[in-house]
Amino acid sequence: MKVWFITGASRGFGALMTKEALASGDAVIATARNPKTIIEQFGDHPNLLAVALDVTNETQAKKAAAAGIARFSRIDVLANNAGYGLLGAVEEASAEEIERIYATNVFGLLKVTRAVLPYMRRQRSGHILNFSSIGGYFGYPGWGVYGSTKFAVEGLSESIAAELAPFGIKVTIVEPGFFRTDFLADSSLAISPASIADYEGTPAGNMRNFAVDANHAQPGNPAKLAAGIMTMVNSAKPPLRMPFGSDTVTMIAAQHASIERELAAWRELAVSTDFANQATAGA
Repeated sequence: MKVWFITGASRGFGALMTKEALASGDAVIATARNPKTIIEQFGDHPNLLAVALDVTNETQAKKAAAAGIARFSRIDVLANNAGYGLLGAVEEASAEEIERIYATNVFGLLKVTRAVLPYMRRQRSGHILNFSSIGGYFGYPGWGVYGSTKFAVEGLSESIAAELAPFGIKVTIVEPGFFRTDFLADSSLAISPASIADYEGTPAGNMRNFAVDANHAQPGNPAKLAAGIMTMVNSAKPPLRMPFGSDTVTMIAAQHASIERELAAWRELAVSTDFANQATAGA
């Protein structure tokens, strides 16, 4: 039996992972700002501990981890799933909006991870799932600030994967594309109210309309992603990056091809900045 610690467990991917884990016989420390919403969904399950957690509150994160350990003695999987989106051109986002989304998507993830890691290091095992997005791999107009939080998650995850490997702790970056959750709804998406007229009709401006039209029409099946997470977690060698959705796979392939083309076009200038002997060796 694995013991999961899931943030944002009251809805979306978090609730679906909780459902899958309980169905497979695992235990779940399911966290949300209001844990009553978790109990209402899953009832008084013997393998479920619903805990209040605002991921921006480090004291709460430590208390939630300690409560989970007191109940189940260990934490095997940490799913850093809590987060939300911000739609609008980078110029349109206010400092307050930017700071708020970073507080949840980046600093909140770090606070929860730091709260759980001492227990994983002590047991010399564990698996951290950090939810990113295709927006953390490819920059979309209109999603610049949100995407930057996910780029941060990707960079942090690569580093801690190397740092934690000696302790038997694995790290996977989960990269969903557009899935039919409430991500594009008001409950998960903030839209910058400062709309600048110059952006109307541009890719950034048009993205606002796309979000409205695409809500609940996304191609990805959330239940299949949750099942896929279970398959991946139970594999002997889980990947560092796990993309989900055909749109994600297509965009990653396109991004790689674009980078390869650009590197080839500018390779000579790129290597010319080394000292002479090193430039010759590098070329």
